[in-house]
Amino acid sequence: MSLYPVNLQIDNRPCIVVGGGNVAERKVLALLAAGACVTILSPRVTEGLAGLIQEKKVSHVDRNYVKGDIAGFFIVICATDNGVINKLVAEEANKNGVLVNIVDAPELGNFNVPSQITRGDLLITISTGGKSPALARQLGRELAKQYGPEYGIYLDLVSTARIKMKEKIQSSKEREAFWRQTIDQEAIHLLKEGKIKEAEAKINNAISCFGAES
Repeated sequence: MSLYPVNLQIDNRPCIVVGGGNVAERKVLALLAAGACVTILSPRVTEGLAGLIQEKKVSHVDRNYVKGDIAGFFIVICATDNGVINKLVAEEANKNGVLVNIVDAPELGNFNVPSQITRGDLLITISTGGKSPALARQLGRELAKQYGPEYGIYLDLVSTARIKMKEKIQSSKEREAFWRQTIDQEAIHLLKEGKIKEAEAKINNAISCFGAES
């Protein structure tokens, strides 16, 4: 099955996780990290989820799913080990055009959640179309070693530098050419060694030289 990759903006969007086990906890934490307003629907929850509920970081419906529970939610994630509930949630969500992921039976839903590595605003996702979660995890571990926290810091520096570049260069093609020339491993290595000021100076120097040459 061919999949269409997309990154969703879910800040302050209402999302619901049906289930309260360890898998549900991971899904809840991922949604919270993306800024979603999360509701948990389950009579039993993990210790971690109980803590989030007590701290009022999530809402909690303390019972099993009944028809109509997912109305008004932008994303539905069903993380139960009950095949009947999984099917009922999927049917209701698909009928109402809601984004739904059934963890144990992704073919019932309409989207999959890929493995991911986050480094600040850098997001790398890996999907095998559900054919080999083990391979996705292996690739994730390899990429996590290759792309460390320094890449997130680099993005922050580049974001600030882009403002300066827009003031100097109006043409988007010229700016693109500049970044192709500027993105190199030297700045990344400096950041990996904790030399943030030196990396920032290198980027700013590249901007100054580009302006002088123009």
